[in-house]
Amino acid sequence: MTDTSASARHAGDVDWTTAVQEMLDAVPGNHVLMLPVLHPSGEVRDYWIAAASPDTVDAYGRTADEIIGVRIREDYGEAVDGPVWTAFRDVYVDGVPRTVGPFPYPRRNSDLPPAQFTVTLRRVGAGVLNTYTRADDMGRTDERIALTERLANLGWGERHIPTDNTSWSDQLYQIFDHDSAEEPLTDEEIEALVVPADRALFRRAQDRVRQARPVDVTFRIHVRSGVKHIRAVSETVSDVHGRPLRMVTVVQDITARVTSGTRLASVERQLTEHQQSLAAENLLVAQLQQIILPIPVVPIDLRGLRVAVRYLPAEEANRIGGDWYHAGPALDGSVVIAVGDVAGHGIRSAATMAQMRSALTTLIATATADPAELLRYLNRLLHSGDEPTDLATVVVARYDPSTGELQWAQAGHPAPLRTREGNTTELARPAGIMLGVLPDPVFETNTLPVRPGDLLVFYTDGLIERRDRGIDEGLQSVISILNRLSAERRPAPLADLLAQLDRANPNDDTCVVAVRPLPADEHSAPPLQTMAAPTPMATSGAVRSFTPPARDPAGASGG
Repeated sequence: MTDTSASARHAGDVDWTTAVQEMLDAVPGNHVLMLPVLHPSGEVRDYWIAAASPDTVDAYGRTADEIIGVRIREDYGEAVDGPVWTAFRDVYVDGVPRTVGPFPYPRRNSDLPPAQFTVTLRRVGAGVLNTYTRADDMGRTDERIALTERLANLGWGERHIPTDNTSWSDQLYQIFDHDSAEEPLTDEEIEALVVPADRALFRRAQDRVRQARPVDVTFRIHVRSGVKHIRAVSETVSDVHGRPLRMVTVVQDITARVTSGTRLASVERQLTEHQQSLAAENLLVAQLQQIILPIPVVPIDLRGLRVAVRYLPAEEANRIGGDWYHAGPALDGSVVIAVGDVAGHGIRSAATMAQMRSALTTLIATATADPAELLRYLNRLLHSGDEPTDLATVVVARYDPSTGELQWAQAGHPAPLRTREGNTTELARPAGIMLGVLPDPVFETNTLPVRPGDLLVFYTDGLIERRDRGIDEGLQSVISILNRLSAERRPAPLADLLAQLDRANPNDDTCVVAVRPLPADEHSAPPLQTMAAPTPMATSGAVRSFTPPARDPAGASGG
């Protein structure tokens, strides 16, 4: 036997369902036209969905286009023989409208909980119009409003002016620490909670409300949980004749915002004081540097070497501190060149720098000029105190004018550069780690011949390290300058080199010591001197405002 649709028994059914669909297209909500599927005996065996309103969404989230044409037994089998199924049959038979629910609708093969539905059924032509609502949707708007109130810590109150009836939201009770089982507070009771200093402001706001004028006022109240900062916005709604009908007030607890603002102001004040203290410290560091780290204005001669120094203070005042150099004769007739960098910035780094430079000068004058030995002594110095060990990098070189050889050692420091006739290379690094890491490290030395025409550059890492470029890029830039200057065979290479290196690193100090061996005909230099000796210089400003030494304008120094 074959099931047939009841609509097949009526002429013009196709046009009829089309007309129903056109009608439902203009109706909001969930509306579904159900046509019975009949057994040849006339018994209703099933229903199929012939039309649905565009807003329709079923228990599984399917839309109208997805459910038109489906059969109830196949797609909603859990409803068969249930209360709605029975109501379908009864409405189809007697034509009397029925409402079922709310009832739980179990969603098969779904992790979702049962949906709550209310169904109203009406006989329409040869079928049944099913109009349903989700009972669990009905309270969602209130839930969303309540969630918004909690998140924003605000509540609302409404007064019906003709009857003087007032209603409050739950959150408004929370803001005023008032028992929700009691009536809302009156204006007089609220005024009693207002702190005395704000009551005049509150009364003026109440006068505006009575005049049906909008109000936006902030005041403080004292409740059980403490003092709260309250913002209240009120507006009056009038009827068509202009008579006040309702007053709606939204109240927000802004205590956290005000407290945060107060704390922020306190932090800003402390930050300003800290900046002023830091500026004073930077000035002290700058003055200390200028006293213990004098920079010669022009290149000077030291037993077969001509030496020039350029010190570039960091552009940012709080980054100054630990770069230093030494250039001077030793007891054995050699010349010692050193460049170092103490980790960190500020007074501590400047103090460590002064200690290391002084110790090195003393050791050279009394104990040794051997570069590796000097590094071992400096490392022992850093480990000798009770304070946490400072870290530093240093390169030390000893030039013997009788042999023309340079012996050097390094402690985690960039290798010196040697340039000759347009070709610049880094010297091969002997073994050595940063000072202050181990109590008794091993430092090795390398030896190389230097001759007139060579140019050696000792430097701290501020010369090649920048935030806006890599170390390799910074090193290549310096090498390019050296290549060009040495290829041009300028008469004053040291002064010309320093003139090219006049851009300060914003993040770190830079110290550069450039050295070239003097030919025999230039050995009639000024008397022997050491760059460790102080030279006059201004001490009235911070290092960042210190003007680096300019090159000898006439080149008379023979740099």
